[in-house]
Amino acid sequence: MTEDKPLTKIKDLTPSSKQVNIHAKVVNVGEPKEVMGRFGESKKVAEAVIGDDSAVVTLSLWNEQIGKIKKDDIILVDNGYVSLVRGHMRLNVGRYGNMNPSPNPIDTVNSSVDMSQQEFMSERRNFGGGGGGGYGRGGDDRGRDRPRRF
Repeated sequence: MTEDKPLTKIKDLTPSSKQVNIHAKVVNVGEPKEVMGRFGESKKVAEAVIGDDSAVVTLSLWNEQIGKIKKDDIILVDNGYVSLVRGHMRLNVGRYGNMNPSPNPIDTVNSSVDMSQQEFMSERRNFGGGGGGGYGRGGDDRGRDRPRRF
């Protein structure tokens, strides 16, 4: 990643953050676990906590990303995105992103603000718009003067 890309502070991440560039220090790295992928395939995932002077967040490391970083490394996440895991934010380096060592130091990490502790209601399913309708509640008048068929 080149240094001219704008960096996002960890405290500014939201559940809909995408294409973010994060400069952070690795606080710790957890043990890898086996999980089932969306299509029934087995995958490995490990969680790392990374932070900057604004906050910390949990970074999900998948398959070949595991083992590439260790505690106290300084990294640049290029083109990362946030997903929700059981309502909690996880930073990801997807197929279009990169995670590389950074030569620039980070002196202090604000671990008193953990962005992954906050719980969010849904997993990116609320895109606004809402509004009654469906299952016979509210909505339109279609079929109101016709007899109901069971």
